[in-house]
Amino acid sequence: MKQLSPIRQTGLIAALVILWGVSFPINKMMLQYTPPLLFAGMRTLAGAILLMLLMLPKRKQIQWKQHKHVYILSSLLNVVLFFGLQTYGLKMMSSGLFSVLVYLQPVLVALFAWIWLGEHMSVLKGIGLTFGILGVAAISTRGEAGHISTIGVMLGIGTSISWALGTVYVKKVSSVVHFMWLAALQCLIGGIILIIAGSLAEPWSEIQWNPIFWSGLGFSSIFGVTGSWILYFTLVNSGEASVVTSYTFLVPIVSVLTGMLFLHESFTLYLLLGLIFIGISIGMVNLKPKSSPLKSGKRKILNKLD
Repeated sequence: MKQLSPIRQTGLIAALVILWGVSFPINKMMLQYTPPLLFAGMRTLAGAILLMLLMLPKRKQIQWKQHKHVYILSSLLNVVLFFGLQTYGLKMMSSGLFSVLVYLQPVLVALFAWIWLGEHMSVLKGIGLTFGILGVAAISTRGEAGHISTIGVMLGIGTSISWALGTVYVKKVSSVVHFMWLAALQCLIGGIILIIAGSLAEPWSEIQWNPIFWSGLGFSSIFGVTGSWILYFTLVNSGEASVVTSYTFLVPIVSVLTGMLFLHESFTLYLLLGLIFIGISIGMVNLKPKSSPLKSGKRKILNKLD
């Protein structure tokens, strides 16, 4: 896939961060009306159906027999493990502390992309990613220790690892499968698995089928699943995975600001500190070091000799 222009890339990243950031408090509110695993399965499956309807004219590009292992593995990493571990992890510890663990993902993506995709890992990028972790930690904890569960910590790290592996895997297979069909089929397979698991673990009778639930399900399916996965895969396929995922550090900021507007949460020093750290992080991760004049001169001489 060809690279996006800087303006278009910035616009897509901004849209993705806003969608993910707004989706977090909305999904949190929806859990008052539905069991978590069933809700995750329903919104994922609904998003998959919408994606498939959009892609029907290009159904020949699925090539299921040749690429079924790609679709299945991607669904396990990006949907089943990511949403499943996340749902149960949030039951065992505070959402703030859990999100710190989940947003280790950009660091893990940079590491995995360096190992498997050959992407450059500089000292500057490593320091920048560390600032990102500190920023997310400052925003998410907001000075509250919260309840720390060993199992919850393990689930949080597992969520982050599965998401990071899924991101790198998608980047690796992007030249083999159509990324839109990959997004659709991973949500279809993952959504079915989550609904089956939810049906075994949670009662359907606990779902309150009221207008608020339907509104939340609609928003989450259309924007939180369909829209966000299209944007995310488009960005990952068109540029460095580690650079694109560095912007996910911004998601907690949007989530907190949304919480301030709709859940009446207060602005704190930790939020300001987090904003500063995340700004430094994104700047350092995306900064491309310039070659020194001496090195450039050496290259020119070598090129002439060649």
